[in-house]
Amino acid sequence: MKDLVEAIAKALVDHPEDVQVNAVAGEQVTVLELRVHPEDLGKVIGRQGRTAKSIRTLLGAAGMKLKKRYTLEILE
Repeated sequence: MKDLVEAIAKALVDHPEDVQVNAVAGEQVTVLELRVHPEDLGKVIGRQGRTAKSIRTLLGAAGMKLKKRYTLEILE
């Protein structure tokens, strides 16, 4: 799942070398923390959060397949 988020983020940004994804496992939910270059933050979030929402939707669908829950946090 971490690789999926990383691949999507690298395709969106101008500085793909600065993309970092950390997985923090909890009891019920695994939180994926996404860090990008400050200039690319708007590209990952998108207009009114549409791109971020789309990534979260993909995570939800892929998580259903694996019977696990994932959430995405975009960090500055």
